Amino acid sequence: MTKETPRIPLLQQREIEARIVGPVVRAFAAELGPERALSILKGVISDLARQGGADLARSLGEHSLSAFAGALDRWRENGALEMVIEEQTADRLSFNVTRCRYAELYRALGMADLGASLSCQRDFALAEGFSPDIRLTRTQTLMEGAAYCDFRFRRVEAEEPVESSGEQD
Repeated sequence: MTKETPRIPLLQQREIEARIVGPVVRAFAAELGPERALSILKGVISDLARQGGADLARSLGEHSLSAFAGALDRWRENGALEMVIEEQTADRLSFNVTRCRYAELYRALGMADLGASLSCQRDFALAEGFSPDIRLTRTQTLMEGAAYCDFRFRRVEAEEPVESSGEQD
């Protein structure tokens, strides 16, 4: 008999992670330099997000853009994100995030400089892990001071090369 781990809201999970990872990254930055420490952090976070995307597709039993759109509630739960859907079809999902409590959280924790690495960059790897047929383009984020985050997902042919995604560093 396996015991199921209780699921906490994603915003709360990110806070717990940030309170642990933030000081560790700062310590590594003091030893290795900020560029190297952030590079390592981004690699680890991307790997975790890619695996999370694959796990999500497996749990949904499909990796369509429609299934992905249906899973957005996990990121929005408890008002963590406020968004406006611009377009939602079988081939496109476009929305703007107008309030991001994740960004607010990192600022409140004094980790605004780490927020993009701990949170925003996950989105690209998550989509990649979810499906090789989904591409994300984003040109701006609230985390980095924009008025909104512009998420543009599209379904592509599997052979289509990955374009510059607009990934935030």
